[in-house]
Amino acid sequence: MTAGPKPLQDGKHRHMISAAVVVLCVVAAALFVLLDRAESPGSGATIGEKLTALRAERASLQARAGGEARVGLLPAFRAASLLTDALAARYEPDAERVFDRLPLPRRQAFAEIDRLNAAIKDALDRPGEGARQAARKAAERAMTELERIAGLDDAPLVLAYTPRFVPPRRATGELTLTPGAAAAAPPDGALRLGLPSGPAGSAAAPSLATPPSTGPTVPRYAPSFATASGDDPAVEVEVVGVFLTSGGGPPPVLAIGVWRGEANIAPERLRFSVPRSTFANDAVRTTFASGSLIVRRGSRTTTFQLLFTVLPDRPGSFALDQRVRTTEPESNTLVSPEILARAPAGETRTVRRCFDPPPDWRFDKDRRRVVIVERLGWLDDIADPTMNAGSVEFVSEDKSGQICVAVVARPATKAARTATIGRFEATLVRDRPVERVVQSGIRALDWREPARMPLEPGMVEWKLYVRLFDEIDREFDRVVPSGLAFLHIALEADGKILVLQADPTADP
Repeated sequence: MTAGPKPLQDGKHRHMISAAVVVLCVVAAALFVLLDRAESPGSGATIGEKLTALRAERASLQARAGGEARVGLLPAFRAASLLTDALAARYEPDAERVFDRLPLPRRQAFAEIDRLNAAIKDALDRPGEGARQAARKAAERAMTELERIAGLDDAPLVLAYTPRFVPPRRATGELTLTPGAAAAAPPDGALRLGLPSGPAGSAAAPSLATPPSTGPTVPRYAPSFATASGDDPAVEVEVVGVFLTSGGGPPPVLAIGVWRGEANIAPERLRFSVPRSTFANDAVRTTFASGSLIVRRGSRTTTFQLLFTVLPDRPGSFALDQRVRTTEPESNTLVSPEILARAPAGETRTVRRCFDPPPDWRFDKDRRRVVIVERLGWLDDIADPTMNAGSVEFVSEDKSGQICVAVVARPATKAARTATIGRFEATLVRDRPVERVVQSGIRALDWREPARMPLEPGMVEWKLYVRLFDEIDREFDRVVPSGLAFLHIALEADGKILVLQADPTADP
């Protein structure tokens, strides 16, 4: 009996067992992946459902946004949109997977969107600079997360795009009123500025019934059927991102309304030249406009929503109230007390008196006179007025502003006794302070021409009421950075003219 072939057979058996183990491991791994992907529908919300909920929430928040939010919260809305679309592009193959089964690091981006949407909702519910600042910080965190996931795979991703604000149309068809021209009150639906908040009955509240004072040329608007003709320049849209193009595939397409255009491709950038008329426009209010960027890579098509705020034809309106303090002369007549001067026989006596004007008054030295009430004289105890040669005269004053009078009793002969009674009459004058309110009435702002409002001589206080985009109201009582997007408020060099400049290029 021989034992030669047995070791060879044992080696073959071990090799077969090892190969079987490897195959079983591969099959087990494949089954684990398949089972992990095919979660039971009833075990929780899927990734696709989570993305749908995030998009629906963002759409609801955008629909609630008012004029101030469409300007101040635009970066937050755009950040939420970009991050949501980036996650949708990455998780499309896993849309049926249970969201809660994702590892915590991969759920971080979803958590940032939830926090950002909550911050936007709070800013809409409780408008204020604090809430808007919180939304801006949440948007910054979301953009940081967007940049983090940009290099994790080869899925397309939009990092930023411009412009944020679509400029107003040029053909707004304004008219111009020259100073002193009469203007009819605007009809319903025209520019209006609501009464500012303040104490009831305040004389400084602007009123549509107040006629505009004579001043600089003021823009007024023509009706919609009289708008001027003219072509607006195209809106240049530039998109920055990664993996937005493929080697031999079709170029990305931007769709806004019924307009569609292919991209001009540059490294990591897409450029589109969009006709201005493509963007829906309102005459007096900002509006949201949304475009769809469609990117095709192989058999997959990814869509990104691009959000813009469209500026209206008319930036808004304003009213300026000024409290002016001037003086008006006031006069009164002062009659002095009677002054008596007595002199014995053969002697002369003088009585001098000085008078100060009442407080806040002054004597008009050009309107005064002396009055001799009576001149008495006696000779041998017989009354004879001719024996009195006395007088009543103005004399130099002891201090400035006084009136001094000398009443003199002087005998005509050495034996005569005399008595003189005199007084003076003078006009008192003073400058009486007078306050009045000068109201500009409702004036229109214009995108191209600054509004210049002269400040009245003697102005001691002013208040400016601004309504921007027919929804954003502000009040100012001094020249400071306005805090309003697209509006500059300044004083010209001489400090006598208040200038308001609506600027569509002044991105907030």
